[in-house]
Amino acid sequence: MSAIPKEVLKEIIKENHFENVGEIYSYLKDAFKDLIQEMLEAELDVSLGYSKNDSANKNTDNVRNGHTKKTIKSQFGTFELDIPKDRKGEHVPQIVPKYKRDISGIEEKVISLYARGMTTRDIHDQIKDLYGIEVSADMVSKITERIVPEIKEWQNRPLESIYPFVFMDAIHYKIREDGHILNRAAYVVLGVNIEGNKDILGIWIGENESSKFWLGVLNELKNRGVEDILMFCVDGLTGLKEAIQAAYPKSEIQRCIIHQLRNSFKYVSYKDLKAFSKDFKEVYRAVNEEVALEELYKLKDKWGEQYPYAIRSWENNWDVLSPFFKYPAEVRKIIYTTNIIEGVHRQFRKVTKAKSVFPSDSSLEKMLYLAAMNVMKKWTMRYRNWDQVLSQLAIMYEGRIDKYLL
Repeated sequence: MSAIPKEVLKEIIKENHFENVGEIYSYLKDAFKDLIQEMLEAELDVSLGYSKNDSANKNTDNVRNGHTKKTIKSQFGTFELDIPKDRKGEHVPQIVPKYKRDISGIEEKVISLYARGMTTRDIHDQIKDLYGIEVSADMVSKITERIVPEIKEWQNRPLESIYPFVFMDAIHYKIREDGHILNRAAYVVLGVNIEGNKDILGIWIGENESSKFWLGVLNELKNRGVEDILMFCVDGLTGLKEAIQAAYPKSEIQRCIIHQLRNSFKYVSYKDLKAFSKDFKEVYRAVNEEVALEELYKLKDKWGEQYPYAIRSWENNWDVLSPFFKYPAEVRKIIYTTNIIEGVHRQFRKVTKAKSVFPSDSSLEKMLYLAAMNVMKKWTMRYRNWDQVLSQLAIMYEGRIDKYLL
């Protein structure tokens, strides 16, 4: 469907006698300027509550106070606008915001391309093809720098009082600093709120894992309003257990069953892997912890002498594996694996694969933030059977979750 009625288009063509594309472009440029100018005037009409020369409907002591010149860049080139003013300075333009001189959409386009993981060379080529404008690597950096305050605001935003489940994991990158290539990790915390919806609570760029680092992250969550977390689902990250016990002593810690299985299978010969994994199903599918331990001991009797390390890793981590067995199937489906946060990491890898080394922590943070925003846009559904899950949790954690359901 045409944005402009055909009759209007025919009239425009008839009146202007266009002979080439250049003349059409010139007409559109002038029309675009006129349209923006009229929208600016209409904005002030709405802000004041009456139209120009319509003092009969005036219901304010504020009045128009002339115009100021403002040079604007757009996809149709550069032109000058007359920005209408009010005497009290209360009017806030929306179509051309204060201090904004570029309404071409190029900045938004650069940020969108950057969010997809495109290199500065690719961004340069795309923008040049579309707008005929050269965008250097420095310009890309300056344009994307405008989202830094947005990132800080997001990273420090208030959070909900309780999260039934919180998933924590890290993904590793390389950063160039002072001529050296350094390892960095992006630590991601993902929460499931009381409505069953997922949310990335924050992304922290750090050097290495330690209980001190994780305690800082958890204390930050507390300072942002998180009073209680029923369960942390993790993948055995260094120092995390100690930090959780210090910050949220009432919380359960559940190690990812899938990762624990993968860790065990590393010690098993390929020829025995199928039989070994089949036997292990009896452990993690057990109806309760007592039966799970019995099955683990049976497994140890059968395979322990041949693969001692595969069994020992379960014994050594039983305190963070065993909470799993007290939950019903609906809850187990959620805590069985940290796949939800691994899915976020897959998207991160997808947009960062073109960069083997990032020039700074800030450049990594910007790209991961934009990728995270794109991921969360797709999270429109809550967990399946969430009502049943919440009912179970309310009984199992009596007194801790009820007050937040009011």
